[in-house]
Amino acid sequence: MSESRRLDHLPHRFADRTEIAEVRAAHGDLEPGAASGAQYRLAGRAMGRRLMGKAAFLDLEDRSGRIQLLASADGLGEELFAAVCDTQLGDIVGVSGEAISSRRGELTLRLEEFQLLAPCQHPLPDLHHGLADVEARYRHRYVDLMVNPDVRDDAQKRARMITAGRAYLDGAGFIEVETPILQPLYGGASARPFTTHHNELDRTFYLRVATELYLKRLIVGGLEKVYEIGKDFRNEGVSFKHNPEFTVVEWYEAFADYTDGMRRTEEFVAASVRGALGTTVITRDGRAVDMAPPWPRKPLAEAIREACGVDVLALRDPAELRAALLERGAAAAEGDVTWPQLVDRALSHFVEPAIVEPVFLVDYPTELSPLARPFENDPSLVERYEAFCCGMEFANGYSELNDPDLQLERFQEQVAMRAAGDEDAQPLDADFIEALRYGLPPTAGLGLGIDRLAMLVCDRPSIRDVILFPALRDRPGSS
Repeated sequence: MSESRRLDHLPHRFADRTEIAEVRAAHGDLEPGAASGAQYRLAGRAMGRRLMGKAAFLDLEDRSGRIQLLASADGLGEELFAAVCDTQLGDIVGVSGEAISSRRGELTLRLEEFQLLAPCQHPLPDLHHGLADVEARYRHRYVDLMVNPDVRDDAQKRARMITAGRAYLDGAGFIEVETPILQPLYGGASARPFTTHHNELDRTFYLRVATELYLKRLIVGGLEKVYEIGKDFRNEGVSFKHNPEFTVVEWYEAFADYTDGMRRTEEFVAASVRGALGTTVITRDGRAVDMAPPWPRKPLAEAIREACGVDVLALRDPAELRAALLERGAAAAEGDVTWPQLVDRALSHFVEPAIVEPVFLVDYPTELSPLARPFENDPSLVERYEAFCCGMEFANGYSELNDPDLQLERFQEQVAMRAAGDEDAQPLDADFIEALRYGLPPTAGLGLGIDRLAMLVCDRPSIRDVILFPALRDRPGSS
């Protein structure tokens, strides 16, 4: 390593820097060959280098964009010019100089100062093709972000989406709260948990599968409008739309029902998408899809019947329903043994893949919704909805069940379903029942997958594309 590239000689900070996008915004209209007279300090990663005798050009990138740098021996002096010429692709540098326009009209910073801030000690992938290997991209996301501008853009879209969604809820009078991630009893969703042990307390704890039951305790306590954006964990398979660690927003609103919940879901999604893209129109596989409200509503049983001709409400025997679905080509898994599992299989196989425009499927069977409130005139159905778009479910909400005795019965049914082979059935939460006995007002609740919404916003086929560090299998030979 040359003296100029020794790590112990590198500066500890580079103050008063300007983002490249700000320079471009200020001087994007400079005439070719013109000088702005404005001085800037920029810092970023050198992603291109062209040596031309007494002149050298670097391409500098920061998170906001790219700009050309022009160095000359006359302008910098021989020592700094040599340092510029010694710059390797990927080096992080700090520079200062005047914004000018080249003779070809390219915005350029003519250098007057140059500092190496951190050397890149590994060769970068081919910058023309980027980091193409998918597994390598996920395992070395830092390199992926470095060489693939689209990945950086997706990360920023996701951040803007979350900021806009949070602003919508804050503006509607919701309070952002935090609930336990490490829980003595999991619940709020049909899922298998990750289990751990607390040594000091000598008891089993679970990573939460949902925030629902704790958030509803806060409604009981009188907070009335609450939400949480955070991580949930489910010990389940990995697919294009499943990662064991994922981000969800859940909110609960007192004195509202599922019709209010659907309206608020539409508004939240529209605000989030607009915050990320500047419009409510997303592009999915080359097709424009408008996420603006209102979205149509369709009963779940009707949607299944239209898609495959099976009336699931009339086929209550699991064996008969399974046979009907298999006859029509549904790939029912061996674990699909209970009636709710089979209805869900019909939904995921026949209905969900065909949905393009956003839609609410509503009015679910009670067996699929142990925490939802039944219709007054038909207790076999509950006031529940799920939001679908582009072949994927991304939100689930309902009028919350607030009858403690009925909730206890539902939990007991879940315990029986677990005994019948449904490993995802929920356990009985006695403390939650106790909370309900203090009185839960009529309440609308929703859980929405932030990662899945980001897949729609960023037009990505896999959830791993919008999670910066997704879960991966061990590489062969790794310890």
